[in-house]
Amino acid sequence: MLVLAATPIGQAADAPPRLAAELAEADLIAAEDTRRLARLAGELGVEVKGRVTSYFDGNEAARTPGLVERLVAGDRVVLVTDAGMPSVSDPGYRLVAAAVEAGIRVTAVPGPSAVLTALALSGLPVDRFCFEGFLPRKAGERSRRLAALAGEERTLVFFEAPHRTAAAVSAMADAFGGDRPAAVCRELTKTHEEVRRGGLAELAAWAEEGVRGEVTIVVAGAVFSASVTTDPDALRAAVEAEEAAGTSRKGAIRAVATRAGVPKRRVYDAVHGVGPDLQEEV
Repeated sequence: MLVLAATPIGQAADAPPRLAAELAEADLIAAEDTRRLARLAGELGVEVKGRVTSYFDGNEAARTPGLVERLVAGDRVVLVTDAGMPSVSDPGYRLVAAAVEAGIRVTAVPGPSAVLTALALSGLPVDRFCFEGFLPRKAGERSRRLAALAGEERTLVFFEAPHRTAAAVSAMADAFGGDRPAAVCRELTKTHEEVRRGGLAELAAWAEEGVRGEVTIVVAGAVFSASVTTDPDALRAAVEAEEAAGTSRKGAIRAVATRAGVPKRRVYDAVHGVGPDLQEEV
C-alpha cells in the first residue's frame, strides 16, 4: 500500500494522529527532505524503524520505479513532503500514477493544507475556487498565464516564493486590475503568521518592502459589472479612465474587457475606432 501522509505546514502539534502511527509502521518512508523527516519524527516522539529514502523533484523520476517495485513486493510505503499533502505542488504525482497503473492501493492521511487554510483566512468567497500552484518565473510567461485567468470567476489560489511575491502580485494587479480584492498569507500557523488583505495594487506596494516566509496568495474571482457596457463609446471611455489612473493601454484594455465580460479584441476595436463592418478583416 502507498500512503500519502500530510505533514504540518507549521506547528508539529497540528500533525494528524495517524501520522505518527504511519511513520512508525512503514516499511519504507520516501521523504522530500530526510532531515526534516527526522526532526518531525523526533517532535512526534516516533521511532522510525523502516528504511528512509529521499524523494524530491531532482530524483523523483529516477526513484519512482524502485518504489513501485517495493510496493509490488508487498511493502507499506509512506510518502511525506516538507509540508502539507504530497503531490499538491510537491513530489508525489509520478509515484501515485505509477502505483495506480501497477494496481497498488493508494490511500492518504489527511491533514494540514496551506491552500485550504489560506482560503479560510482570506475573507474571500470559498464556495468555488481553483488552485493554480506556482506561477512561471519568467515575466512574459507569468503575464500570459495571468491574462488567461483574468476572466476566471472562481477564487484563485497561488503559491509563491517570498523573493518573487512582489513581482507576482504586481503582475496580478496589471492582469486583474488593481482594485481586485486579494490576500497575501505568509507563515501560516507559524509564530509570525500574517494575512494582509486589500486590493492587488495596495498589496503590491506592501510587498515591495520585502516578504519573508512561505507565501500563499488568494485572489477574488472576476465579477462582471453592468457598469461597463459593450457600447464602443463606453468601452473607450473606460479605457481612457484606466489610462488616466496610470495603467498602460494594454493593461487598461485587458482590465476593461475583464470587467465588461467581452473579448479584448472588442475593446481594442472600440479604442481604435474600428467599426463592426471592419472587424472581420482585422
